[in-house]
Amino acid sequence: MIPKLPRRPGFFEHYEELIGTWTRRLRNRQQAEDLAHDTFVRVLESDSAQVEQPRAYLHQTARNIAVDGYRREERRGALEEVAFDTCHSLAGDPEHYMHAIQLADSIERALAELPANCRTVFIWQKIEGLTQAEIAERLGLSKNMVEKYMIRTLRHLRDRLDGTDQ
Repeated sequence: MIPKLPRRPGFFEHYEELIGTWTRRLRNRQQAEDLAHDTFVRVLESDSAQVEQPRAYLHQTARNIAVDGYRREERRGALEEVAFDTCHSLAGDPEHYMHAIQLADSIERALAELPANCRTVFIWQKIEGLTQAEIAERLGLSKNMVEKYMIRTLRHLRDRLDGTDQ
């Protein structure tokens, strides 16, 4: 017997609208359906019983999930580009390329284990090329704090990657 999902008044009536909106934005119905699914999973797992405007809540949740996904893909693309450039400079050997991709995946997993500020500092400095002073200004932190985040991140990456086959 399949258990029934708890019925949250007001959410399910906006399902088709959510898919329609995101199909237009993403220009891909399958991606819109996946996003709607993820949105409803998040809503059903959260304490959304007190939500006064379910339609707005659904759309904002979908927007947040879409932005998070976009940022993940952007970071992943940047890591793969760095890996590809590194590998390409090593004579363009496909084996080196696969190793670089695996290394990028390991880095991504290790970064996911860190607090957001550590990840942000690392990505902005190592991938986007910002200085520690620029990062400190953007995050409203001292340059010393940015340096501490970078040291913590690099130590964590070293600890995690020491166990991988390099």
